Amino acid sequence: MPLGPMEVGGKMTTMLGGTGGIALTELLKDGHKHFQGIDEAVAKNIEACKKLSTITRTSIGPNGMNKMVVNHLGKLFVTNDAATIVKEMEVIHPAAKLVALASQTQKEEIGDTTNLVVVLAGTLLEGAEALLRQGLPIADIIAGYTKAYRACLTHIDSLSVKSIENIRSEEEVSNALRATVCSKQNGLEDFLCPLIAKACVQIVPKEASQFNVDNVRVAKIQGMSVYDSFLVKGFVLTRDSEGTIKHVTDAKIVVFGTEVDLSATETKGNVLIKNAEELMNYSKSEEEAIEKIVQEIAATGVNVLVAQSTISEMSLHFLERAKIMVIKCPSKFEIARLCKLSGATSLARFGAPLPEEIGKADRVSVDELGGQPCTTFVRDSLEQTKVSTIILRASTSNHLDDLSRAIDNGVNIYKQMTKDSRFVAGGGACELRMAAHLKEMGGKTPGLEQYAIKKYAEALETIPRTLAENAGQDTTSTISNLYADHTAGKLNHGINIDSPGTRDMLEVLCLRCFPPPSKPVSPRQAFSIIWYPRRKP
Repeated sequence: MPLGPMEVGGKMTTMLGGTGGIALTELLKDGHKHFQGIDEAVAKNIEACKKLSTITRTSIGPNGMNKMVVNHLGKLFVTNDAATIVKEMEVIHPAAKLVALASQTQKEEIGDTTNLVVVLAGTLLEGAEALLRQGLPIADIIAGYTKAYRACLTHIDSLSVKSIENIRSEEEVSNALRATVCSKQNGLEDFLCPLIAKACVQIVPKEASQFNVDNVRVAKIQGMSVYDSFLVKGFVLTRDSEGTIKHVTDAKIVVFGTEVDLSATETKGNVLIKNAEELMNYSKSEEEAIEKIVQEIAATGVNVLVAQSTISEMSLHFLERAKIMVIKCPSKFEIARLCKLSGATSLARFGAPLPEEIGKADRVSVDELGGQPCTTFVRDSLEQTKVSTIILRASTSNHLDDLSRAIDNGVNIYKQMTKDSRFVAGGGACELRMAAHLKEMGGKTPGLEQYAIKKYAEALETIPRTLAENAGQDTTSTISNLYADHTAGKLNHGINIDSPGTRDMLEVLCLRCFPPPSKPVSPRQAFSIIWYPRRKP
């Protein structure tokens, strides 16, 4: 007779009929785990998201710890940037992968606060798990979280504490970027923020919302100190020129996306040479053809040639004779940036360009920095500058990568600033104000949804609590003091990372970019994916 479920050691163990009462656990290998029912699936989904959140949580804020990540290619990353950590990790679990994708979306849309997405998702699910174990239905938890989410969207408009009046003012932009850069490179914000602000302001178009983050380039050169970094009003290639010409002023530039050589057929052929004269004349026609093309190019006034593909020795010889500087740039992305800067058109044929296909630059020169030759294309006129490059110096490649990520975050924040120049207080002040609002709302909400709303408030409270924890402070007393300050009307007070206690975030210019009005996956859809993994939201 088949036996039903039996409780052994506090766990439900299924007994199999027809096996003499042998438990299923005894038939499986050592180290196995057996789960059944939707509750166990939900618990495992939440556990995976919590583990991902735990990994990145200790990296929040200026005092966040670095993580060593080795990706599938064996490359080592030492960083506290959550976007890089999550991107380079191999996240396999579907629920955790959903959180990782949300973090990547945040990186693409905003460029910052990616860690907040992961930590907040993990904390929300942790609160949901506690409610599930208390017996709350999943539908009530989803409804409560959705109400809290909508309340946050409504309430956040009242949290704006500052607005950038002029996004073309380097000083205002620099002050607005301090919190973003400080969270990645604490102590270097006084140097990096003005550099980023100047790089962005000098290339912002008349229609500021059309600002392109890709037009702020970073050239990483190992050696010297971070404080030796500088800005170039133009484009920099970390390559040497191909010939002997290293400096050109009032440059006229032609860009070829193909090889600089005569086109050849794909078929093979044989040539029969009968005497010495035929041998001498064999390559003469090819030389004459290349020389003619180079003379036609030189006749247009071109004195700088940039090629994406190979450059034959014969072509280089005649280009040198014509006093044309030759540069090879194999990257399509860099070719596109160069064309944008100079106004040139990338040609698919090797021949003389039309006048409208020729680009211009005030000067093109090859200089050596830290043993690395760099080719610089400079346009001094602000009206004509469309690309700016930050020459980044540091002693190690890992430090260069970290600095580059901090600059990318700052540039992305400037992009967001061109759409909405409002800012909220940082240091956990914004999250704590929303948490207090949700706690008050939860106390007035009837039914089981109030418990989910209060858990949402606790999840928001995790951000200032984590900032205090990473700064080595007593989290309980710090959060209590912060609540007391907000109750007393000091609504801009946040966590002071320099010394225990709180501080006015507006005074120290610790500001966070205002969240965009876009609404990605709603809580109902997200939690449906996590709780019902086989069902589409």
